[in-house]
Amino acid sequence: MFTADDITALKRAIATGAMRVRYPDSSEVTYRTLAEMRETLRMMEADVAPAAGSSTSRSFLVGF
Repeated sequence: MFTADDITALKRAIATGAMRVRYPDSSEVTYRTLAEMRETLRMMEADVAPAAGSSTSRSFLVGF
């Protein structure tokens, strides 16, 4: 399970152009490409969003 701090660490690396990320739990990952980092970021955000209690709002247009 990922944390918001993991997301922050990865975003910081992406912003600075670093390919190696040290996460808050002291693990370190070296990514091969920016695309790999972005895909990992998407997975992290998807994992953290439901746990953060974010609700999804939906709207429907009903016609009669």
